[in-house]
Amino acid sequence: MNMTALRKLGSSDLEVFPLALGGNVFGWTADETSSFEVLDAYASAGGNFIDTADVYSAWAAGNKGGESETIIGKWLKARGNRADIVVATKVSQHPEYPGLSGTNIKAAADASLRRLDTDYIDLYFTHFDKPEVPVEEIIGALDELVTAGKVRHIAVSNISPERLQDSLDFSDREGLAKYVAIQPHYNLVSRDTYEGPLRDIASRTGLAAVPYFALASGFLTGKYRAGTTVDSARAEGAAEHLESERGRKVLAALDTVAAEHGVEVATVALAWLAARPTVAAPIASARTAEQLPPLLAVAELELTETEIASLTAASA
Repeated sequence: MNMTALRKLGSSDLEVFPLALGGNVFGWTADETSSFEVLDAYASAGGNFIDTADVYSAWAAGNKGGESETIIGKWLKARGNRADIVVATKVSQHPEYPGLSGTNIKAAADASLRRLDTDYIDLYFTHFDKPEVPVEEIIGALDELVTAGKVRHIAVSNISPERLQDSLDFSDREGLAKYVAIQPHYNLVSRDTYEGPLRDIASRTGLAAVPYFALASGFLTGKYRAGTTVDSARAEGAAEHLESERGRKVLAALDTVAAEHGVEVATVALAWLAARPTVAAPIASARTAEQLPPLLAVAELELTETEIASLTAASA
């Protein structure tokens, strides 16, 4: 493994590859065989950080949720590499385990552990905050999981700045497990959700950001251009960005920087994100092993200050 590429995840003792492999496609657009090929290719390149959720992929016909965790669990068992991999999963959206009540968090974690065929989760995220549940109840349940050794570290996704601050304050006050990472919706064409109060809190409290939709549903791979049709489950979401001036400016800036380095557009988009304050590792997924190289290349690409500034300006 290329140890020099690993980054410390916030205040935790976890060290992660600068690209988290998204597990949302496993058991959905990637069957078990393809998923194993993607996971093998990622690990052989030094990758050690896999992100999934208990709900992946309940939305697909014939699925009930947990398919991604099950495939990852089978792969970890087959390869015998559990100790080398940082496994992140999430709670709140599984059809059978909805919400963030204390009881549900603990039951959902046990179900995730069974599917992942492991006795611990490295990083356990609350997937979508449920403001009707007191932060005291959520943190209390997560702390019990950490105390029991079922979860190493806790993290948060899709939460308001106020609720995040309240959660961190409660953990501090009571000496309970505390969030070490945040998973925000963040990329070159979607900066508004994270940049601002959320990022300020992350920066001040040492939270590591692990952005999802890092490639804007594929738009930032550069394969979606005016007049082209792409066969992908996410084509519609990506196409929306082509219609905005911001989207077109960003693509033009990405093209310029990519040409300078002789790399693909996706690599530059991920490198910009990886260089942002608080970001430890953007998340990107691949349906096939052939789609991985431009994603993995983020570990080797260092953008200049000028290049970062030109991309930041184009996406303003």
